[in-house]
Amino acid sequence: MRQIIGLLLLLTGTIATSQNRYLTKTGELSFEASVPSFEEVAAKNESVTAILNTENGEFAALALVKAFRFKNALMEEHFNENYAESDSYPKAIFKGKINDFELSNLSETESEMTIDGSLTFHGVTKVLNSLPIILKIEEDNIIISGSFKVMVSDFEIEIPKIVKNKLSEEVAIVFNFKLIKK
Repeated sequence: MRQIIGLLLLLTGTIATSQNRYLTKTGELSFEASVPSFEEVAAKNESVTAILNTENGEFAALALVKAFRFKNALMEEHFNENYAESDSYPKAIFKGKINDFELSNLSETESEMTIDGSLTFHGVTKVLNSLPIILKIEEDNIIISGSFKVMVSDFEIEIPKIVKNKLSEEVAIVFNFKLIKK
């Protein structure tokens, strides 16, 4: 619990303090690196912390790597020990700014926007520009969702030759955050 509170404080410290913050601790983040004809390589994390400053469109999300759940326990173990090295790199962090963000422009209908930012995973930070996202207002909450792809090699993760044909070099990432005003 202390770690979660500490991580939340870290996230809120990266965004200017204001009364216009929306937050979640139950955001959803999933990824898939499957190859056809082989076992599904996919995981989901349903405890991602995310915060949005509606004054300037700054957004940050933090996921504990060990919180990703796979269908296969052995696959989860291999992911944490051999690929993500989650003991050494326990967090995945995205920090960015939504382009042309105006809270007054959001409604119950979906608004397509883009976000520029950086993703840190496995000790490597990669700049990601113009990622498409969807925003909407739902019962005074802000919903942010979207998807994008990254390459495993961008984060200096080596796939052993023995399983190289069973894992995709390209990883599809999907996210969904229901942010509540704080």
